[in-house]
Amino acid sequence: MSANLGGYISATFNPLTSGVTATVEYLVVAGGGGGGASQSNVCAGGGAGGLLQAAGLAVAAGTALTVTVGAGGAGGTSAIGANGSNSVFSSITATGGGGGATASGAGASGGSGGGGGNSGGAGGSGTSGQGFAGGTNGSGPCAAGGGGSGSVGLNGGSSSGGGGGTGTCSSITGQRVFYAGGGGGGNDSNGSRADNIGVAGGGNGGHYYSTPTNSAMTSGTANTGGGGGGAASSASSPTGGAGGSGIVIIRYPANCAPPTSTTGNPQINYADSYQIYTFTSSGTITF
Repeated sequence: MSANLGGYISATFNPLTSGVTATVEYLVVAGGGGGGASQSNVCAGGGAGGLLQAAGLAVAAGTALTVTVGAGGAGGTSAIGANGSNSVFSSITATGGGGGATASGAGASGGSGGGGGNSGGAGGSGTSGQGFAGGTNGSGPCAAGGGGSGSVGLNGGSSSGGGGGTGTCSSITGQRVFYAGGGGGGNDSNGSRADNIGVAGGGNGGHYYSTPTNSAMTSGTANTGGGGGGAASSASSPTGGAGGSGIVIIRYPANCAPPTSTTGNPQINYADSYQIYTFTSSGTITF
């Protein structure tokens, strides 16, 4: 029997009924942490959601496997940002990103840690194998960036907020996409806001100074797990940026039988001889 899988003509093979252990490849990204906020001080960027990816996960036939897509953490209004929520696929759990600090406070720990606030705030720690710590701050007026899945958030200083830690590039969908970058820290100095831009889905930190003009923070990008940008006091918005929601992606060879059922309305596509199931909301998948 053959099947037309989005342009692939292939013999359909069901390893679960052929005496072979079925394995899948996965990418699980948790929700990013929200950026911090204060009425009178610049604040730090949120940490990215934890990121886990691997091939060779064995799956059982006839069992509905849970898929949970974590929400991004809310940005602080006059406090530290909220942590993001965990994302789950079967037994795999990615930890939500830590919230960014308010004023001179410490960032929260998470999948990646939230950045430390201005004038001495410490960065939150990341989760081993999932993400890195948030940046810290010395004695300057600018806050640190949240940690990313690829590197530690940059420290804040006297002339610019720290950028978010780098994300991780994945080609699981057939295209190169970066996920789980940290949010940028707020800036309260005559420095370049370009130093302050989040990456790989992380939000930008706000800027509170006449040169360049005041700018509000931005939130992490949905379904990337990016951290939210830290607020720049009362410049344009005293609220920190929200963390980006997470994502769960599962793929395995296109010549294997498709799942017997899914819930949560995953996007299904075919690339590089794989069938790919992308969940942007929670559901289940049964092989």
